[in-house]
This record gives sequence, C-alpha cells and structure tokens, in this order.
Amino acid sequence: MQPQQLSADAMSDYDPLKNSASPAKTPEAAGSDPSGRPEGERIAKLLARAGVASRREVERMIGDGRIAIDGKVLDTPATIIPHLRGVTVDGKPVGKPDRTRLYRFHKPEGLLTAERDFSGRPTIYTALRNALPADTPRLMPVGRLDLNTEGLLLMTNDGELKRAMELPSSGIPRTYRARTFGDISQAQLEDLMDGIEVEGVRYGPIDANLERRTGRNQWIELTLAEGKNREVRRVLEHLGLKVSRLIRTAYGPFPLADLPRGQADELKKQDVDRFRSGLKKV
Repeated sequence: MQPQQLSADAMSDYDPLKNSASPAKTPEAAGSDPSGRPEGERIAKLLARAGVASRREVERMIGDGRIAIDGKVLDTPATIIPHLRGVTVDGKPVGKPDRTRLYRFHKPEGLLTAERDFSGRPTIYTALRNALPADTPRLMPVGRLDLNTEGLLLMTNDGELKRAMELPSSGIPRTYRARTFGDISQAQLEDLMDGIEVEGVRYGPIDANLERRTGRNQWIELTLAEGKNREVRRVLEHLGLKVSRLIRTAYGPFPLADLPRGQADELKKQDVDRFRSGLKKV
C-alpha cells in the first residue's frame, strides 16, 4: 500500500488512502459470532485506525452522508464491519491502515492548527508540505496549539491514538514555557497545584515554576495534564500577567528539544510502541 502523498491537494482536501481491494460484504452479510453478534468492529473505529479522522470526526462524516459501503451511503456510525474493503469516503476508496506513526512538528507562531482556513490564513499543513517527505501518510494533529502559540505539536496517522492522547483521562502531561510581564511570586504559582477556577471554568493542578526574572519580566515553566482551550494563557492572565510568548516544550515523554522551528521528524517506532503500551485504556 502506498501512503497518501502530502501534496498541496492532499493538504487542502481529504484524500483517503488508496489501493482498495475486492468489494466488502455488506454489514448484513458480514457474518456473526456464536453469540449472534456481527463479526468485526464499528466502522468509525476502523476508519480512525486507518487515519481517515478521529472517531468523533468520522461520526460527523457519516452524518453528512460522506461514507458508503459498496455504494450504499451509511446513516449510522454503529455499523459493524470486518474490514474496510468496499468502503469509500467522498467516493474514494479507503485502503488498509498503515502502521501507527507519530511525528514531532515545531509549530511556528502564526499558523492555524487546521487543515484549511476559509479566510486564507496559513495553516500547519502549509509548513508540513515542506517539512516532511512526499510519501508521508495523511497526518492529524494531537490536540491543538493556538494561532500565537508555538512549539511542539505531535502529528499521527492513527485516529485512535490521537483520541487517546487528547483525553484528560489519559493523564498525559504537557509542558510549556511562558514569557510574561507583571508581578508574580513562586508562592502564588505553587497555589496552582490545588487547581484554579477562571470565569466559571475549573482547571486542574498545574505545576508552575519561575525560571528567571528581569525586572517585571519573567519566564515561567508550567506542566499540566488537561490541555483545555487556552488554559495556560487564561490562568496566567487571571493572575495579572501579560503573556508575550508561549512555547510548548514537551508532550508526554516527547520533548521539542532542538528541533528547528517549522521542521518535523518521525519518532522511532519502538518509542511510539512503548508509549502506546503504557497509555491508560480509554
């Protein structure tokens, strides 16, 4: 199976993996186990594993009538199938899943974590086209980084792994460095270990430490396990600080290290397998 090319068209429009084989059995003909239940797995799970999208996104695609089996449009994500033969997305066949792959990308400030932007702003895929080989499979971001946040963004071809890594219940720590302006003490930062509520939103424990200070400017390192929308910025602004720069430096055991801005690389298979085997079941 040839993985999808990271061409300009593939970045702007969905292009599923190719090399479809013989037609699939319909869900009714897929067979059943001795208990009477159909054999196989939910189609949303299989498509997520194949790198089409996350399970939730696949369910939305089914609701939009974009997914079919042997030409018959699906109307429910509960469909059980034994394989992806005969499955199409937007009329294009879906091939066998590639092995799970995970990449680091040093996201620059000013890029959207999205496939496309209708107002024409550049996205992470604009940079990824030049940062990865042409035979790289279609990748999805693990979580998001705001437009003005830079640093480590993990990318994977496996929708199931993406979902597991994003869920707060997985407890995966994310580490950031923030350049801030204002008055703050280490004692105030240590109070964040008890969690904090900002404008009705409750945030969990944050391990925050002053790194260095020049006048009223300082760098603060923060580690948290939730990753709610704009969490770091909102918490620091609630403490009276102005954030002028925010960099994610690690996600779980994977550091940004010295990866150049705008560049990407693939993590070693053994490291990904070891990490995945230790993930909490979700």
